[in-house]
This record gives sequence, structure tokens and C-alpha cells, in this order.
Amino acid sequence: MSCYIVRIYRQEAERPREFVGVVEEVGAEGKRAFTNIDELWDILKPHSVTDKQNHRRKEQVRRRKENEK
Repeated sequence: MSCYIVRIYRQEAERPREFVGVVEEVGAEGKRAFTNIDELWDILKPHSVTDKQNHRRKEQVRRRKENEK
């Protein structure tokens, strides 16, 4: 199970489904921006096994590059 930090910066009362913010996954680098509830859900919804494997591979490559420095 992943843990996230969600920051919502702006929401308009007339359009409650539209808001702006960023999501950070705890323990991972980078942030992902969203501009509505659907984009937020796409970031937070459980990922497929393939997505998780790809994320692990990218993390392994990043660590190797850091160790080579």
C-alpha cells in the first residue's frame, strides 16, 4: 500500500470537481500535478502490477546512476 501527501491549493465553490494541487508519494522522488478530481483519482488509484514493476525498475536505474557518481 502506498502513502501519499496531497496538497490542494485552490478550489472554486461554483465548480467543486475542479481544483489544483500536487501529489507526492512518500519515499519516492517527484511530484505529480492535478487540476480536477478525475486527475487526482488517476494518480491515487491502485496501479497495475506492470506499473509497479516499471516503477521499481526506474528506481533501480536511478540508484545505480547515483552510485556511479
